[in-house]
Amino acid sequence: MDNFLEWFFVFISEILKGFATIFTGLWDGLKQIFDFGSYIDIFKAHSESFGVVEWVLSILSIVVVIAIFGLVAFLIVMGIRKYIRFRHSIVSDEDVIEELGTLQRQVIRLTQEKDEIMAMKVAQIGIPQSGVSAAAMSNAIRFSPAAGSGEVAEVEATGTDGELAPSNDGVVHTGDVRFSKLIEVDNFYKNYIPPEYDNSISLSGICEAYRNFACSRMHLYYDIKTIRLFIAGMASTKLIVLQGISGTGKTSLPYSFGKFLQKDTTIASVQPSWRDRTELFGYFNEFTKNFNETEVLKRIYSSSYNDDINFILLDEMNIARVEYYFAEMLSILEMPNADEWKLDLVPNIWSTDPENLDHGMLRIPQNIWYIGTANNDDSTFAISDKVYDRAQPINLDSKGVAFEAPDTPPMNLSFSHLNGLFNEAFQRYPISQDTLKKIQQLDLWVIEKLRVAFGNRILKQMNLFVPVYVACGGEELDGVDYVLATKIFRKFEALNLAMLRDELKELCTYLQRVFGKNSMKESIAYLERLQKLY
Repeated sequence: MDNFLEWFFVFISEILKGFATIFTGLWDGLKQIFDFGSYIDIFKAHSESFGVVEWVLSILSIVVVIAIFGLVAFLIVMGIRKYIRFRHSIVSDEDVIEELGTLQRQVIRLTQEKDEIMAMKVAQIGIPQSGVSAAAMSNAIRFSPAAGSGEVAEVEATGTDGELAPSNDGVVHTGDVRFSKLIEVDNFYKNYIPPEYDNSISLSGICEAYRNFACSRMHLYYDIKTIRLFIAGMASTKLIVLQGISGTGKTSLPYSFGKFLQKDTTIASVQPSWRDRTELFGYFNEFTKNFNETEVLKRIYSSSYNDDINFILLDEMNIARVEYYFAEMLSILEMPNADEWKLDLVPNIWSTDPENLDHGMLRIPQNIWYIGTANNDDSTFAISDKVYDRAQPINLDSKGVAFEAPDTPPMNLSFSHLNGLFNEAFQRYPISQDTLKKIQQLDLWVIEKLRVAFGNRILKQMNLFVPVYVACGGEELDGVDYVLATKIFRKFEALNLAMLRDELKELCTYLQRVFGKNSMKESIAYLERLQKLY
């Protein structure tokens, strides 16, 4: 045993001597590095024989060595600071994790206490707790006396065994009504008696009666051609754009027409901030669980109940971009099958939803038109071709001239009768084959000279617009002229007209030669105005 201890002592001593040598050598090395006295002595011993160049080189060497020492010291300090900061962040993260764990335990404890309190309140108002979610309990006790309210609890038990029935979104809805305005419409039409409609009047009679009504009852003066264009536009599309200078009666026309039909026009004042459809139709608030309905949505919904002619006025429609907030409706109105005209409002079904809402979708009825007014100034946006192609523009560029008219009362006109008059006009007054041939020749000429073609949509609208315009008392070529000016030649504004003045003059001559010297006045006037502007 003594021999082992002697060996172990010698063995450990040698190891410790090694460590001592390391630290001693490190200390000796550092002491030698920072022994500035010996450096001075060495410099003195050798500098006595230095020349000028040697003195310069020696000074530079001393500066470089000092810089190296400074850099090493700087790196050591930065390393120490980085290490301290790293250790501090680790400690902070550990503190945050520990605090989060404490908060999570508190949340679990509070949730358990809330469930116990809610179960006690549900038991007090006599609702069975089995199968009822926390959301259902919350809705059930919201108006209960135990919750601090003086009202009676509102509970809708739709299950067969007294339990609350959930909707398809997985949440139990206990009698909440999210479409309050549409429910009002349902209640109104339960006892609704439709008026006696005048189903004997003709299209020309409607134009005359409205013109006299607007003059005698509302002191508004419209040219008979403007009214014919308006009604013909209704036959060709569901979107009409009234454009022109301010003060020409753009807003008054649909407003007074609604008064004439005893069905007030719904006015939606477009705001510059409108960016999507929610501004026009409303939206579902996930927080309140209510749908913020607009008057536009209410009017669309109520139109499905009646046979009236309904107008929605988009006042100052281009103060925001029409193709933004009205984009979905533009797409819906383009569908050839009217049964597919549906607006998706909500993704789920509640038992308290309005009667005419089909799986959260609202069907757009046929008896409603959208009338937009547009000013062209610095405060508005240019209406895009996408909108113009789907709409019928009507220009109101002159102030109405006063005239005498007999006192004319309003009337009740049904959509069914008006639609029947439209169909009758399509059959009786189709565009003549001679005029259609001339339109085809004009199309080829415009394609060759100006690289602009007639779209199928525009030709289809023309075949609907012109017959009704004629039935209202107008001339066929005047109707064709108006469609060409507002929907075809309007596209020329996008061309480099400064380089096409000769072609525009030639087009005016071509129109007079093909359609007649005293015809196509609207188109020729527009083309001459383009020549002056550019």
